[in-house]
Amino acid sequence: MIQQAEMTMESEVKGSEAGRGIVVDRLNAWYGQHLAIREISLTISEKQVTAIIGPSGCGKSTLLRCLNRMHEVAPGARVQGKVLLNGEDIYAPGVDPVQVRRRVGMVFQRPNPFPTMSVFDNVAAGLKLGGVRRQGSLADAVERALRQAALWDEVKDKLKQGGTALSGGQQQRLCIARALAVEPEVLLMDEPASALDPIVVRRHIGMVFQKPNPFPKSISENVAYGPRIHGLCHSKADLEEVVQSSLEKAGLWKEVKDRLGDSGTGLSGGQQQRLCIARA
Repeated sequence: MIQQAEMTMESEVKGSEAGRGIVVDRLNAWYGQHLAIREISLTISEKQVTAIIGPSGCGKSTLLRCLNRMHEVAPGARVQGKVLLNGEDIYAPGVDPVQVRRRVGMVFQRPNPFPTMSVFDNVAAGLKLGGVRRQGSLADAVERALRQAALWDEVKDKLKQGGTALSGGQQQRLCIARALAVEPEVLLMDEPASALDPIVVRRHIGMVFQKPNPFPKSISENVAYGPRIHGLCHSKADLEEVVQSSLEKAGLWKEVKDRLGDSGTGLSGGQQQRLCIARA
């Protein structure tokens, strides 16, 4: 059992100081009468990769499941304490756990593709649930997520086939793509590479510690991608305002305001990184 852990992840990113990231405060979790984790306090800054390490059965998976309210799905399970996501208590009264799970995605140790859905529909499921209906937007999001999960080249001609027809390793990457498609604020991964071969594992490590990856489109289209996918802008003026605001927050607007039609991949490495921050 993980118990009485007081952990703070040091980071140059001061996100958690401003309410960004995850803050766990005196968290306890039970399965019936069994106390699985005890008095966990943990701070994780945003845009960080954090590994939770410990022996089998010590409560690592339970802790992860508490961070997106999956723990309470188990019969007899309950939680006590606070989990703050960007300053909001996800266990506060009135908080919808479904919305929490959209913001905090999770990939499990064993692949669990939806058995009645095609490869395409598996990846697009979360987007459709969130109200995305335009086929072009769905297709773009599905391709992007499958590329991030290192699966696109293997399934691009099999998108209409059932997800369960893929190999075990491909099914796991399909589940990772499904989680990435909705662009969650946090992605929890519970030993997702335990059943994958070493070559694929290296791809996953590269995905987690991902270098800047602007789309091969214009700077403006890179930043507008998310709002378009999620239908957040209803006019060209709205979209232009979001693009400018996002680039300003990323400290990139003055450098690219006269080059918005140029390709994002033509920027320097540092500018590409800030472009990806603006896109997020």
